[in-house]
Amino acid sequence: MRFVVNAVLSLLLAHWVADFVLQTHWMATNKSKNWEALGAHVSIYTLTMGIMMAAALAFIPMPGIAGISIATFLGWLAFNGAAHFVTDAFTSRWTAKLWAKNDYHNFFVVIGLDQLIHFVTLIS
Repeated sequence: MRFVVNAVLSLLLAHWVADFVLQTHWMATNKSKNWEALGAHVSIYTLTMGIMMAAALAFIPMPGIAGISIATFLGWLAFNGAAHFVTDAFTSRWTAKLWAKNDYHNFFVVIGLDQLIHFVTLIS
């Protein structure tokens, strides 16, 4: 059971760093209207997730998943990068419209939905 907690906490920490800490102001404000900004965000996200999760697998005791193959890991990483791109392509445009209408409650509801989709994708 402890390895499941370690895995989930590792995923959440890596996701927070990749999706929030390393997302620049330019990426955040332009990804809803500029494919280059979205692509830059998702590229940094995917690279960061790969590095942080590889480190977690190497250093944190997770016996249930520590023995996964490189191909499986890279497949998971590619799937999550692609899913992150698709999710943000929709949710960033949706939240931009809500923000422009000063509909802050629903803006944050969609941000929450965005994060829920990301979390479900990460554990898939």
